[in-house]
Amino acid sequence: MSLSIDDLQAFADAWNRHDIEALMGFMADDCVFEASAGPDACGAHYAGKDAVRAGFSEVFQTFPDAQWRSPRHFVLGDRGVSEWTFTGTRKDGTRVEVNGCDLFTFRGEKIAIKNSYRKNRVPAAA
Repeated sequence: MSLSIDDLQAFADAWNRHDIEALMGFMADDCVFEASAGPDACGAHYAGKDAVRAGFSEVFQTFPDAQWRSPRHFVLGDRGVSEWTFTGTRKDGTRVEVNGCDLFTFRGEKIAIKNSYRKNRVPAAA
């Protein structure tokens, strides 16, 4: 059995509550989180529950008011997608609003891989 659209909505709701324990309850023991930003082509790579927990926590530390609005989900077999509009304010006051998505790989009823993508906004050309 795989996760459902309702499960992905519950996962999104946990992100919006900043509920690390609920989020980790969805993750497999050997889970992977590839963040939308980081030093590598895949962003920042976190492997294993402890590292993924730290990566999720880092998102909330970077954006204390982070929210993922208007989520839309679909599931096909052991894969799933969530699309959303991310809003958040960095500690320096910089406001971010971008569209993005998560690509999921499921193992049974857990998330094995959460691979995040966000649009990058750049200033308009003069």
